[in-house]
Amino acid sequence: MNSRQRRGVILLLLSVLCAFGAFAGVLSVISDVNSKVGPEVDAYRLKDNVAPYTPLSAKQFEKVSMPKRWLSENAVTEIDEVDGKIAVTELRAGSLMQSDMMVRSPELRPGEQEIAIMIDAATGVAGKIRPNDKVNIYATFAGERDGEVAQSKVIVSNAKVLDVGQLTALEPRKDDRNQATEAVPITFALDTLDTQRVAYAESFAQHVRLALIAPGSDGVIRPGDRTYTLDKDK
Repeated sequence: MNSRQRRGVILLLLSVLCAFGAFAGVLSVISDVNSKVGPEVDAYRLKDNVAPYTPLSAKQFEKVSMPKRWLSENAVTEIDEVDGKIAVTELRAGSLMQSDMMVRSPELRPGEQEIAIMIDAATGVAGKIRPNDKVNIYATFAGERDGEVAQSKVIVSNAKVLDVGQLTALEPRKDDRNQATEAVPITFALDTLDTQRVAYAESFAQHVRLALIAPGSDGVIRPGDRTYTLDKDK
């Protein structure tokens, strides 16, 4: 073997070694990427905006594959999870669905009825009341006769909220400067007697307001505390 042939063999061996080195480097990079990314799982992305309290269905989502380690623990990975649920707030197109973005749609129990009334948006709702919340319903009444004091009454305690509607502008009456200019329809699940109480208050009370009950509280009000007049503070 002459010198030229020896150089050719050496160059060939060097080329083979470089190829093996490059291949090992590629494998190393792939292994490193896999270790950082991990396995992929299905997630679900909203196709369009969804208004608050709107029922959710599978057709509102598109399936995408993402590394599992990039998803939050409460990400929705099975589309069946949205069945029977409603959005708790406005959902934006392109958002990945998470379990804390929805709640189960409330249902009536035996003996309950749905009743919806308009509530002053500023004093009665303040954007904090959601479906499944519990509230106390207060109504204020003027004295029926001259000399009679005005009263504030708890019409219903522990009322279950079924739905909160859209903000609605009201046409104020000329003879009532204190009338609300914006209101929200609130739907409750109540028994027959409480339904009648709410209907009476909406018709005859000067104002009807809601008080949100803290989670975990029973909201029970003693009989002596259900009616308030100003002279109680004297």
